[in-house]
Amino acid sequence: MNDLFKKIHLKDKIALITGASGNLGKEFAKSLSHMDADLILVDKEKSKLLELKESIQEQSKSKIYMFECDFSSKSEKDMLVSTLNSQFKSLDILINNAAFVGDSNLPGWNTDFKNQKIENWDEVFEVNLFSIFQITQGLVQMLKRADNPSIINISSIYGDVGPDLDMYEDTNINNPAAYGASKAGLIQLTKWLACNLGPKIRVNAIVPGGIERNQPKIFRDRYSNKTVLKRMATENDMQGALIFFATNMSLYVTGHALYVDGGYTIK
Repeated sequence: MNDLFKKIHLKDKIALITGASGNLGKEFAKSLSHMDADLILVDKEKSKLLELKESIQEQSKSKIYMFECDFSSKSEKDMLVSTLNSQFKSLDILINNAAFVGDSNLPGWNTDFKNQKIENWDEVFEVNLFSIFQITQGLVQMLKRADNPSIINISSIYGDVGPDLDMYEDTNINNPAAYGASKAGLIQLTKWLACNLGPKIRVNAIVPGGIERNQPKIFRDRYSNKTVLKRMATENDMQGALIFFATNMSLYVTGHALYVDGGYTIK
């Protein structure tokens, strides 16, 4: 049992989380801080990063570093990579969590097929896919200097299965094609990176199911009925998968996509 505890300890490890101030990012940051990891928090709004940092420091002694970056901007990502390489010698855990999920008010996004705008695809793929290649490529030498480094990409079940459009009927929610296409590419990129960065660096993906976030009740009920566990996910449900991939519990796992979806995709 003592050997098991040693495998899940993250003291003196440093983890970088992109999209850190989002719903999942905050959960990941708090989970890793509870395991004594030091954190590099990256997102585009300094005020939200500062709020997250302060909430973590109330309960943890982890060292916390913050960096602003808009992942839709290639130049800002280049600057981030340069800064990180100059300030840190190594990196143990890279969590590629930043994602473009759109906004209900964005023209041509949260709408039906005939009204979805191709212009939105550029930003979706820039943030959800191209960024992950760019950031990983830029930080790979830092990762190689660490012991048992791990990269964790955050995909989605819609990168694997098509949407059940009946679930969206009579709601204000739609399922943009670009989102699922970008997340499908991320699952493949995870496998590609695992082949290219092994045996030194492990690369895996967490594939969340739908997370409950104040959707209309009719949608939540329909979605829950399609899962084996009869509920939508919470951010906290992703914690176990994160810890598994971040620690030495997964030393012989790479190129894997771990579905945390309540059984949605098996039916």
